[in-house]
Amino acid sequence: MSSFDQPIDRRHSDSIKWSKYAGRDVLPLWVADMDFAAPSAVIETLHRRIEHGVFGYGGPWPSLTESVLTHLESEYDWRIEAEWIVWLPGLVSGLNIACRAVDGAVLTATPIYPPFLSAPHFSGRKLNRAELACTDDGWRFDQAALLAALTPDTDLFLLCHPHNPVGRCWSRDELLELAALAEANDLIVCSDEIHCGLILDADKRHIPFASLSPAAAKRSITLMAPSKTFNIPGLGCAFAVIPDASLRHRFEHAMHGIVPHVNVLGLAACEAAYRDSGDWHRELIAYLRANRDLVIATVNREKGAKMKSVEATYLAWIDVRQLGQAKPAAHFEAHGLGLSDGADFGAPGWLRLNFGCPRSTLEEALKRFSTACRAA
Repeated sequence: MSSFDQPIDRRHSDSIKWSKYAGRDVLPLWVADMDFAAPSAVIETLHRRIEHGVFGYGGPWPSLTESVLTHLESEYDWRIEAEWIVWLPGLVSGLNIACRAVDGAVLTATPIYPPFLSAPHFSGRKLNRAELACTDDGWRFDQAALLAALTPDTDLFLLCHPHNPVGRCWSRDELLELAALAEANDLIVCSDEIHCGLILDADKRHIPFASLSPAAAKRSITLMAPSKTFNIPGLGCAFAVIPDASLRHRFEHAMHGIVPHVNVLGLAACEAAYRDSGDWHRELIAYLRANRDLVIATVNREKGAKMKSVEATYLAWIDVRQLGQAKPAAHFEAHGLGLSDGADFGAPGWLRLNFGCPRSTLEEALKRFSTACRAA
């Protein structure tokens, strides 16, 4: 029995995920927050930090920075300099800062994680969207659509890599095409790579956009965090990697007076996650891979529901348009299953299901999924 099989009761905790349906028999498989305990190395590190007893203003220290440098090189063959790192209290903050730091309109590919759609608006930037192509072989960038959505004043491309919600691990060739597009149109690429540690297909590997070439690095803002991979989002610790000094200065200037220091517990957890949690991570990937396979088999067996394979993340992107429900998320909630509404991602008629949970929870959720499909 895997340690990930052990359910942890979160119903009466501070969990946003579980409190949404308090008092109702609804299983919450919506927000990207796994129902697993953090790695033991992280928990032990937090205990030691708490026992110190003093929680004054803090900042990164040499061994923490070294753990990030070592992790990026060992996992992705990406060598960076310590001064390229800008610490952040969260990745969504990074998206919003990027939109403030780069002038002009913003381009992204939908469906997409909702903050990609809101960050340009909050920054007073125009947002241009290009639809991803859903082909027989899976989700792809549509180069013609990207070119059509580009306007002369577009300066920033928001890339989700791996992609939330479609679950793609973009290949080197696909990334090189994006890099060529950015070079030809003088775009800064802000690459959200928060799910980079969640590649489920054994034959695939995450390739940081900035690692493609010196030219790609120069026009890149890479956003990363241990939060999704090691299930510590509530500790509020992320970072940007910005190789170009001028762009980094613009990014840091946009933070002034707005962005707080990173939580000292988040910093401690980050080091423990990257340095001491490799075994936990390997077991997690194997567990999520089996969960993914169960979700795909169940969804594609139901009439009116379908999905492509998930190469990365613990999120399934499900097309339920054929069920004919005006409000599909509400329909599934009525059958005891809380999913993310695709309309929030720019794709009405779709649902996102989080399979980062114990197998027993997932099996019950999928029973409810099937019941909801057949009741439509």
